[in-house]
Amino acid sequence: MADSQEFTTRPQLAGTFGMVASTHWLASGAGMAVLEAGGNAFDAAVATGLVLQIVEPHLNGPGGEVPVIGYSAAEGGTFVLNGQGVAPAAATPEAFEALGIDLIPGNGLLPATVPAAFGTWMLLLRRYGTMPLREVLKYAIGYAGDGYPVLHRVSEAIGAMADTFTEHWPTSAEIYLADGVPAAGSRFANKALAATYSRVLAEAEAASADRDEQIEAASRIWYEGFVAEAIDRYLASAQIMDATGRPQRGLLTGSDLAAWRPSVERPVTLDFRGLTVCKTSSWGQGPVFLQQLAMLDGFDLAGMGPGSAELIHTITECAKLAFADREAWYGDPQASDVPLDDLLAPEYAAQRRGLVGDRASGDLNPGSPGGRRPALPGYALAAFGGPAGRPGAGAEGAVRGGTGEPTLGSVALGPGDTCHLDIADRFGNLVSATPSGGWLQSSPIVPGLGFCLGTRGQMFTLTPGFASSLAPGRRPRSTLSPGLVLRDGAPYLAFGTPGGDQQDQWTMGFFLNHAVFGMNLQEAIDFPAFHTDHFPSSFYPRQAKPRSLTVEERLPADVIALLRDRGHDVTVSGPWSLGRISAVSIDGGFLYAGANPRGMQGYAVGR
Repeated sequence: MADSQEFTTRPQLAGTFGMVASTHWLASGAGMAVLEAGGNAFDAAVATGLVLQIVEPHLNGPGGEVPVIGYSAAEGGTFVLNGQGVAPAAATPEAFEALGIDLIPGNGLLPATVPAAFGTWMLLLRRYGTMPLREVLKYAIGYAGDGYPVLHRVSEAIGAMADTFTEHWPTSAEIYLADGVPAAGSRFANKALAATYSRVLAEAEAASADRDEQIEAASRIWYEGFVAEAIDRYLASAQIMDATGRPQRGLLTGSDLAAWRPSVERPVTLDFRGLTVCKTSSWGQGPVFLQQLAMLDGFDLAGMGPGSAELIHTITECAKLAFADREAWYGDPQASDVPLDDLLAPEYAAQRRGLVGDRASGDLNPGSPGGRRPALPGYALAAFGGPAGRPGAGAEGAVRGGTGEPTLGSVALGPGDTCHLDIADRFGNLVSATPSGGWLQSSPIVPGLGFCLGTRGQMFTLTPGFASSLAPGRRPRSTLSPGLVLRDGAPYLAFGTPGGDQQDQWTMGFFLNHAVFGMNLQEAIDFPAFHTDHFPSSFYPRQAKPRSLTVEERLPADVIALLRDRGHDVTVSGPWSLGRISAVSIDGGFLYAGANPRGMQGYAVGR
């Protein structure tokens, strides 16, 4: 691996003991402390992830979810943890129709799915970790109870939601506005959340002296004990103002929590130029990364050069095609027919590759994997000016570009985002996870628990007949997309980023910078980023911006001009504004790590 650091904001870390990279320095520090105490990468991931819930409450929380992908040296293979909660039993299209709602709102109680994060972390700890529950949970309890320095973005998020908290969500005001909006850099504690985790730990330790039984007990307490009871009690009577502009009751119940547990799955994989790239299945958007790679593999990427207009155009056009397929075909494969084998087949990639032209496409153009006729959900067709709920026109289902913007209600719809972590250890383990959801902007704090529920249900469509259509017990099609790469069957690279629909675009640039152009991890992270919002957003109100292309202003002016000449509607963003990628790798007897300087909070640590 090349080790040129000339143009990076910080060095690529190298060592032999362990590497932790995440979107917050305190979380990375907690993970490294676990490695130093003798834990493995999976123990460290749990500690890191639980701390991220505390120090980045505007980006994730206990009420959210977390897909995990890892390589276990002990088992000699890769795995995915299904860390996405399902729709409640009462969540049906008919229930929303009765409320006069045709687009699931992005905040409040209606879009809540089963909070999956805690159970997923516990499964990772019990099956793949080595340390007791107390040793990985103590860092989160400490920061929640004793306080941590408030990021300026946390302060901004609370400030933006202050009126909503005061007027409509008083339980959130009790936590976040007890002494006014917390100032950036001030010390803030969430003692209610510290008490929740402390009680879970105390009850789990009282249940058994055995490590595995304690971890099982903790999950049971969460999904069947006092945590589930508090959620059930609150939602049984609460009517909360949300983005519809009306007070709404939630659909989630304690029974929904009791019926859910995370599970272990196999990753979906694609071979690309000597590497095996692993992603979650189609309940996440990870397969769009693989579809893009399959198309890009037929181009002379090295001949285009990093950061060139030709490369950015080609990647962007492939992304449009892959994300159009996401809208038409992706969803929970356990509940619907998702033609992943056909979507990833070489002949299908070649067919789709042939649609990439010299000009920026203005179409939303799903394909016909295995000869199936594509259709698009109502929100996607509306965003592109087509007739809602009808199949797209033509053999490829292309829909011409337009705009459609559903009206927001009177309650603030605060922007949410995500966290990420990657860890490698001296034992040969590798793990990548993308915690998200349940952020402070999502919905009100559940009384007595110190955290709010998530809003991942907004990603379902209410148009029937799609893999992403709402149905009880179905997983919404998430944007969360951790990545892991093998080389010759051995663990090589773990990577990811926050960013919703942009995750598998920002990381595509990073991955090609590293795998094709030979940049080290930090160089690949620091390189100017770009993305398109051409296709419908996964988030309420599901808007699309046909032909859009956002680039960092560090790209040369002539490259930006050439992209505009090709028909892209280019927006120039700040010089360090797109993406929060982190990554770790195992290569040639060394461990490496890099973290994102954008936002001034991500950090890698290691030795």
